[in-house]
Amino acid sequence: MDIKRTGLILYVKKYVQCIVFYKEILNLPILFQNKELTCFDFFGTYLMVEIEDRLEYLNNDPKSRNYSCIRINVRDVKQYSDRLKSQNISVDYQEHSWGTIAKFKDPDGNLIAFKDEDSFAKQIEDYKS
Repeated sequence: MDIKRTGLILYVKKYVQCIVFYKEILNLPILFQNKELTCFDFFGTYLMVEIEDRLEYLNNDPKSRNYSCIRINVRDVKQYSDRLKSQNISVDYQEHSWGTIAKFKDPDGNLIAFKDEDSFAKQIEDYKS
């Protein structure tokens, strides 16, 4: 395969609120945008946020939605967690034997998590040895 680029597409109902969230709360730079989608630079890949237009999802009960998680590895999860909390975003901060995470949602209910990079790198290294 001759892969040139990879990315994630996130379909949302609350398009405008999500664009503000990813641009102003997570500080992601916009690569391009139009009325139906905004494409962000997402740390070496892209995150395309699009208006949800699939009828099977628009008509579903949001409680039955199958959530995926956008994971962002950072050096200091607590710092980023505190910054989100200071902006009135609900954060589930957790410390585990395998590492630290902070889970939160965008305005459309999509799950995002910060994960500490050091423990992630250690898991990879331990697996190799």
